[in-house]
Amino acid sequence: MVRDVSFGQYFPGKSLIHRLDPRAKLLIFIAYIVIIFCTFNFAALAVTTAFTALFLVLSKIPFKFYFKSLKVVIFIVIFTSLLNLFYGSGEALWQWWIFRITWEGIQRAIFVTVRIICLMLASSCLTFTTSPTELTDALERLMRPLKVIHFPVHEIAMMMSLALRFVPTLLEETDKIMQAQKARGADMESGNLVKRVKALIPILIPLFVSAFRRAYDVATAMECRCYRGGAGRTRMKQIHMGPRDVSALVVTALVIAGVILCNIFVTGVF
Repeated sequence: MVRDVSFGQYFPGKSLIHRLDPRAKLLIFIAYIVIIFCTFNFAALAVTTAFTALFLVLSKIPFKFYFKSLKVVIFIVIFTSLLNLFYGSGEALWQWWIFRITWEGIQRAIFVTVRIICLMLASSCLTFTTSPTELTDALERLMRPLKVIHFPVHEIAMMMSLALRFVPTLLEETDKIMQAQKARGADMESGNLVKRVKALIPILIPLFVSAFRRAYDVATAMECRCYRGGAGRTRMKQIHMGPRDVSALVVTALVIAGVILCNIFVTGVF
């Protein structure tokens, strides 16, 4: 159900990950995205998976919420895994018609599956432990050098924060619309794929109308409060880098070094 999807929500807490500076968490997440796609063997993949598990444990968020966040991409994971399973060269372990499974295809499927799952878990960990306001401040601070070329740093950070904030809101609105349509006799669970897609039309139209209405209300509220961008604005809460943030960045650097060493000594690829 849509109501079970927890991606994009923020859970207040006092764990070590919650208390990290949002800039440090964003830098760690960016570095994580790089290293997860630079794993070329199972040793490097194991290092990144262990790094992911460490952050999930330290966040102290119940694992059921992480499992719920995977529902968003479960179809993508299965579809891409099957595609990569039948896409590989070498001796065929099993073959039927044009479909053939090779050891390279199995490896590709495993790597793609683990990468997508780890990336989704890391994204959920970031949103679960960082409020939209903190993400906005962190993005604006990190992109501050772009102001030299007159890049709208504050506006971009605000748009990303608002988009992230409305993910759970739109999911909740989708569930309400689906329940209302079912109460009116709409059948969304039977029939072939074409019929199910057609059954979504009565949901998508009011959802788009509701989304535009909410966007208009937010814009009106910001205008009534004399919002004029980032020029001259101050912050109620100041963020500062501390020893724990430096330690987290050092651990991330060690993980990157470990992945590079695994790629060099196991696969021979930098």
